[in-house]
Amino acid sequence: MALKKSKNYLIKPILSEKAVGQQASNCYVFEVDKNSNKIEIGKAFKERYGIRSRKINIINIKGKKTRWGRFVGQTKNWKKAVVYLRKGDKIELAKF
Repeated sequence: MALKKSKNYLIKPILSEKAVGQQASNCYVFEVDKNSNKIEIGKAFKERYGIRSRKINIINIKGKKTRWGRFVGQTKNWKKAVVYLRKGDKIELAKF
C-alpha cells in the first residue's frame, strides 16, 4: 500500500454560507480524505499553510439516496473537517 502525501488529505475548502460566516471566528471548513484522521489533517494543514491548528473536528457525511427512473443509487459518502485557529492567525483560501 502506497503512503499518501500529506497535501492530499485536504481535498478542497467548503465555501458555504455557514462556513464563510465561521471564518470570522477563525474556523475553516475543508473536505478531507475519507481515510484521514485528525493528526494527519493537522500535519497537512501545517504543511500547506504554515500555521498550527488549535482544534480539529471531523464530521462524516453520509451520502443521500437518489433515483434515476427505476434505478436506485446513492451519492458518495464524504468527510469534512472544521479547523480552528488561534487568535490572530488567518489563512488565505485563495492559496489552496
